Amino acid sequence: MTEDGVRRFSLDLFGKTIEFEVGKLATLADGAVVVSCGGTDILVTAMGSKNEVDRDFFPLVVDVEERMYAAGKIPGGFFRREGRPSEKSILTARLIDRPLRPNFPEGMRIEVQVIATILSVDHANQPDVLAVNGASAALCISDIPFDGPVGAVRVGLLPTGLAINPTIQEMELSSLDLVVAGVLNPESNEVDIIMVEAGASQVSEDDIVEALEFSKQGIREMIRIQQQMMQEVGKPKREVNLRKFDFQAVEERFPEMKTRVDNLVHEVARNQLEKPERDKALDNLQNEFLLAAEMGGAGEDFLASLKEYYSHLVGESIRRMVLEEELRVDGRRPEEIRPITCEVGLVSRTHGSGLFARGLTQVLTLLTLGPISDMQRIDDLSPEEGKRFLHHYNFPPFCVGETGVLRGPRRREIGHGALAERALVTLIPDEDVFPYTIRLVSEVLSSNGSTSMASVCASSLALMDAGVPLKDKKAVAGIAMGLVKGEDKVVVLTDIQGIEDKYGDMDFKVA
Repeated sequence: MTEDGVRRFSLDLFGKTIEFEVGKLATLADGAVVVSCGGTDILVTAMGSKNEVDRDFFPLVVDVEERMYAAGKIPGGFFRREGRPSEKSILTARLIDRPLRPNFPEGMRIEVQVIATILSVDHANQPDVLAVNGASAALCISDIPFDGPVGAVRVGLLPTGLAINPTIQEMELSSLDLVVAGVLNPESNEVDIIMVEAGASQVSEDDIVEALEFSKQGIREMIRIQQQMMQEVGKPKREVNLRKFDFQAVEERFPEMKTRVDNLVHEVARNQLEKPERDKALDNLQNEFLLAAEMGGAGEDFLASLKEYYSHLVGESIRRMVLEEELRVDGRRPEEIRPITCEVGLVSRTHGSGLFARGLTQVLTLLTLGPISDMQRIDDLSPEEGKRFLHHYNFPPFCVGETGVLRGPRRREIGHGALAERALVTLIPDEDVFPYTIRLVSEVLSSNGSTSMASVCASSLALMDAGVPLKDKKAVAGIAMGLVKGEDKVVVLTDIQGIEDKYGDMDFKVA
């Protein structure tokens, strides 16, 4: 205990001191933590609304606020103040969101907002992984229901070996940039990995596996310190109503639904129906049950339960078919890839273009070359001043057969653009070899799973079409892998599509 009500918790993690401070700043927040390492300090707050909202999803929002004062800078532009979030802050917010979201109680419908405000950066200790741990800690000590803690670390592969949370300077020598988040399994007391994000210079599979195992040591320590914080300064968790569906009532009213859904899923697989025909068949059967329920005077709660139960049965049938028959919903075997087509030189006035299609997923990437003076100027907290290789990703509503408002890139589009850029950047030639700025724009024309990895493939085609001399004369390919886990069997799926992403246990994109 220090000054009035302020508590500090310190952790020595592989030679670095990480400190969590509670009770000094943002005392009206449900949970507030200042997490520090070296000269990098981040205030992370967690707030939960008092009332529930009528949504069919959990309303979690994560924001990262980069303040230029943190790096001793004055913002550029006429007004000299921060404006829209930088790409880095959006990517960090997505990094925080992914491991947190699965750990809230299912059916919770209070609005939760996590804000990470970067107060100081020392250009040695990166704030992103600290912010993940700070967000988990803020939620753990708050009264917001949360099944944490979540621990996160960065692993680098240096010339001297694997390292936990290397500095920015050390990462310049690393052939691997791996961020791993995990939770503690209450039954086995082992660390379960729930999120992986990585960029690498063509490291081996053995190196990746070793790095993942190595990360668990740091994750365990981050979880331990948060557990201590919960015990000593944590608030009792509030009571919230969890949205529940009455599956039993639906099953009693329509006992034939399970058999009919299972038969339909098998028929769809046997006939190898594509997404439009499959969706129509599944929707028609659901509408048949909804109409019967409405004709019988069912209320809104029963209809909502019916829709949820129907979706549950579809997912269970798809999973059971994979585990017992190794048959997928589109008729493929687990390791089978959808038909692939490639084409280059489609657009006459661009420097390069590539069209890549895998099944009903189709991406067109256009490449533009410019002088070095066209490079993007970076005005954020990073020490980087400019980028000469850019990849942008667009996901218009027509690619999923819908209408929508076009209002600039959304967070998902920025995240997917950065994902593909990360897959390609290690093969981009150095400036002294190829003195040009390179901009790739991936236009998603049709989406049925893994458009980000299709963007990697289309971008690789466009680079070769433009004559960009890629390092080692190598192409880049990407694919999304899935997983269905049963009680005593695990089936790995190659090239998953949208419905397998929805009902499967993993979406693992690899380039």
